[in-house]
Amino acid sequence: MSLKHDAKPVLGKPIPTTPASGKALAVLRLAMGFLFSWAFLDKLFGLGYATPSGGAWIGGGSPAKGFLGHVEVGPFQSPLRGMAGSGWVDLAFMLGLAGLGVAVLLGVVLRISAVAGSVLMALMWIAEWPLAQHTSSGAPSGSTNPLIDYHVVYALVLIVLAVAHAGHVWGLGRRWADLTVVRTHPWLR
Repeated sequence: MSLKHDAKPVLGKPIPTTPASGKALAVLRLAMGFLFSWAFLDKLFGLGYATPSGGAWIGGGSPAKGFLGHVEVGPFQSPLRGMAGSGWVDLAFMLGLAGLGVAVLLGVVLRISAVAGSVLMALMWIAEWPLAQHTSSGAPSGSTNPLIDYHVVYALVLIVLAVAHAGHVWGLGRRWADLTVVRTHPWLR
């Protein structure tokens, strides 16, 4: 199987791809985009998974309150609980989920998505504080790994998708990259 070098250079070297690796990255990108989109839709409409119907954002619920209101670990638990239910926190969280979901599904703005998604995942990692083995009440925290949990893995996946130009297969990444504004401002890729 031969390698194609059709992706833009990263740090001066082209990214070697095969048709299979391009499709595998596209599947990973679509899965990540769906993950963020589903979280947004569940919180917006209260689909009954993480968010009960009575907690829907469109019905006056607070998307971040359930998560932040129950923070019981780590050095930031008090300020994080204090932010629970704040309108600006809900708006920022929902815009982040929606923006990440759409951008990653479409395969555009993957660099910005990697940065924004990594920041979101870092903040959620801090709120769950997997370093703690016990909550402030002494109960087991449920942490299974003190450093690498799903937040870290999701952030790494977003970075890999951006670096590998994963939006070029089954996405709008190539068309996006050809836009004049994107060619003029490569950070928009």
